Order: sequence, then C-alpha cells, then structure tokens
Amino acid sequence: MDFYLTALLQGLCFSAIALGIYISMKIFNIPDITTNGSYTLGGVVTAILLTHHQPTYVILPAVIAAGGIAGALTGIIHTKLKINALLAGILVMTALYSVNLSLMGRSNLPLINIVSLFNLINISPDLNYNTFWILSIFVVIITLLIGYLLKTDFGVAMRATGNSETMVRSLGVNTDRMKIIGLALANALTAISGYLISQFQGFTDINMGIDVVIIGLGSVIIAEILINWLRITSVWLSLILVLGGAVIFQLVLAITLDIGVDANLLKLVTAAFVLLIVSLPRIRRPR
Repeated sequence: MDFYLTALLQGLCFSAIALGIYISMKIFNIPDITTNGSYTLGGVVTAILLTHHQPTYVILPAVIAAGGIAGALTGIIHTKLKINALLAGILVMTALYSVNLSLMGRSNLPLINIVSLFNLINISPDLNYNTFWILSIFVVIITLLIGYLLKTDFGVAMRATGNSETMVRSLGVNTDRMKIIGLALANALTAISGYLISQFQGFTDINMGIDVVIIGLGSVIIAEILINWLRITSVWLSLILVLGGAVIFQLVLAITLDIGVDANLLKLVTAAFVLLIVSLPRIRRPR
C-alpha cells in the first residue's frame, strides 16, 4: 500500500509540471524544452535556500520567480529574435545546466534533517499521509489560481492566442507578450514541481530534470484523451483531468515495478507507455 501511496505522492508533486506543459503545449502550441532546466532550477533554488534556513514564504516566491525568468527568456528568444520555439527552449535549457551547477557548486545537494514543507505542518501523525494532505491542499490552491486566471479576460486572450494568433493580433492583442507571459507562467509551474519533489525526495540533483518532459507530456496526453472521449469543454474539468493524468502516469510506473519489471527497463517502459497513449487516438479499428 505504501508503494502506491508513494507513487500517488509523486504524481501530486508532478501535477504542477503537467499544468505547465498543458499551458505551453495545449494553449500556446509551443513545444517548450526549457522544462528540463526550469524543473531542476526550482529544485536548486529550493535546496540552496533550505540549507540557508530560509522560510517557506521566501523560498516559494524565489522558486516561482526563477522559473518565470527562465520561461520568459525562452519566450523573448522565440518572439523577439524569431528563433524556432523548440530551439529557443533547447538553448535556455542548455544554459540552465551550467547555471544550476554553478549555483549548487556540486552535482548533488542533500536535504537531510532540514525542516521542509512536509514536516513544517502536522496534519497527520503518519509522515506519508501528512505529505499527502499538504500536497493535496497545495495542488488544489494552484489549480484554483490557474483556473481562475484562464477564465479572466487575460486568460481568454491567452487561449485565443494559441487558437488563432492572426485573429487575436488583428484585435490589437500583443501576441508576443502573451507568449512570453505564457511561457513564464508554464516554467514557474514547472519550477514549483522541482520545489516539491526536492523536499519530497530529500535531495536535489543536477540531472533530476532529465526526461521530466516525458512525464509532463504523458500526463497531458492522458488528460487530452479523456477530454476528447468525454467531450469536455470546461476549463476546470480539463485542469482536473490534467492533474489526474499526472497521478495515473505515476501509478502506471508503480504497477510496472510491482509486477516485477526490471528497474533498469523503467525508462523503456515509460517511453513505450507514452508512445502507446500518443498512438491510441490514431488507432483505427480495421474494417
């Protein structure tokens, strides 16, 4: 039971990155690879400030600001320098590797015996259940904020920019600014996932961002399949399904390990699972 509870907790930690990729890929149609770097950046900023005994109300805004700046840089390179969005993300991600390594001063920074978000508040005497309730409250607050933003006039303009950029520009909306803000928001959410997972696992590693895009992308695709099948148009329900996709993705990996699949093959299984869910909507029953 604890094994699947851990997978559930990891899914909740990755919920923010799923929301970030949902914004960049599904709202703005931008394949943003900055995610790998901004996720690690969130963990690095968290680890450094925790080791310097900074309070949570200082750490979280710093993480959001760091992720937002990384995303904004990608947006500026893409919109102002007219560089392909994928290449812009790769450039910023590559630069962030050196930035993260320089900030930490080493490749791994442990967070043992340091007061974190999950032992700062005691809701339950059991550590795992206490973590679950804190993560649940945290994710609900983030989802409410993002859902509210997307329902405002500014959020509608963001969504319209992704749907029909030419039409929105003709209405006087600065689409370049919308993209920059959107990518900043997406990477701020990604950095929050790094903030959560670093405290959950008890360390920050320079390579923790490798393949994290696959996790977020898999979560969003699971949600997209459910959204299409159920024909959902509500923003709130879409965001809830994105959160559910993050949890389902982690549970699938947990089941894979539980049935005895070699842990060395986990990335192969992950790639195969993402390929399956990407291909599923395109599979047609033979006539």
